[in-house]
Amino acid sequence: MRKNLIFGLVFILVFSILAACSGDKKAGNSKDKGNEKIKLSVWHNFAGDDLRAKAVRAQIDKFEKDHPEVELDKQAIPVDGFRQRLKTVAAANEMPDVFFSYSGSFTEEFYDGGLIQPITDLWEEKQEWAEKFLPGSKEIFTYDGEIYSAPVAMSATSFLYYNSELFEKYDVKVPTTWDELMTAVKVFNENGITPISLGNKAAWPAQSSVFGVIADHVTGTDWFLKAINNDGASFTDSEFIEALGYFKQLVDEKAFQDGANSIDNTQAEQYFVQGNAAMMINGSWAITNLASSVSKEELEKIEVTVVPSIEGGKGKPNTMTGGPGAGFAMSSKVEGKQRDLAKELIFAIAGPEGQKAIAESESLVMYDVDIDKSKVSDLYYKAFELVKNVNFAPVYDLYLSSAGGDAINQGLQELMLGGKPEDVAKKLQDAQSKAVAE
Repeated sequence: MRKNLIFGLVFILVFSILAACSGDKKAGNSKDKGNEKIKLSVWHNFAGDDLRAKAVRAQIDKFEKDHPEVELDKQAIPVDGFRQRLKTVAAANEMPDVFFSYSGSFTEEFYDGGLIQPITDLWEEKQEWAEKFLPGSKEIFTYDGEIYSAPVAMSATSFLYYNSELFEKYDVKVPTTWDELMTAVKVFNENGITPISLGNKAAWPAQSSVFGVIADHVTGTDWFLKAINNDGASFTDSEFIEALGYFKQLVDEKAFQDGANSIDNTQAEQYFVQGNAAMMINGSWAITNLASSVSKEELEKIEVTVVPSIEGGKGKPNTMTGGPGAGFAMSSKVEGKQRDLAKELIFAIAGPEGQKAIAESESLVMYDVDIDKSKVSDLYYKAFELVKNVNFAPVYDLYLSSAGGDAINQGLQELMLGGKPEDVAKKLQDAQSKAVAE
């Protein structure tokens, strides 16, 4: 009897201890759960050591420091593999929560697939911030009235860079009309100076930097947007063949150096800087390249303006190709508190502080920010002041299908080798109409 009593007491004691331990464990779990970090992932392609990449990563790091409640998975993926990585996870519907997305068809594909969600509420909540974006900033990321990104980059692809020393030496007027441009071409050729430096080995520079803006001057933007969708316009229309004719005129008048299809864009930049060419039609990326690779004396000779308009053309004057280059988007799966934090992360990068940091890294932004001139080159400052007052036209390869983009790139190379505008136009129309129909 006594044994049974002792055994019973021991059993009760052990059971109580175990119950207490279990209770403590449950309480501990509850406490841990309350302190559990919210997971958030962000992917971008700012993996390099350039100033812009460092500026963007610094804004992300600051967000992480300011939000200890967040477990942030940061993936900086090299540019060359970034697009493919995103397309791979998109196919499996496993998008990162926040990610860097290029404007145009790239973002549109994610929208069509239901993979991203609007951040219109961020734009509405931050009115003072939203009002300082340059015209066209939100439109390219707007679908069915909702805004899906906030741009942190400007893709300006057709600056006309010119060597002021050479223009002064040969008494050439900086061109504001097509006829003045052709006069400049003639004078520089007569004096043994290449008029326009071009490196078209990769095929896209002639299209993205030179032809696109010429074509918009002739056809206007509305015509192009109809043509890419086979909506009442065709690339075999007379105005497009006329635009190709203006490009061919540059070729026939020897505006570009011999072998332009055999040298790359970097070689073309150096050819221009060395004084071998009087002009260069190139993108905003050239500013960063030149600022980091040439002497202050060489840089001081370089001025920047727009490609001159064409009399009788349907495009707006003072226009260059470009606009918002890319911004950060949000996965459609993000919700609740995680979504609130994702919005804060996007604002941390694309907000006033982030825009200023990116701008002062010698990278153009679609935002009216006050820049500390001591932190940037004179060339960059001139370019940034210029783009505040220009009209932007679509960059062809951002809107055409992949097949259409290849067709115009290859077609322009053919024109530079003696091809006919009509043949180039037909190949582009065939490629684009087939892509639209699929």
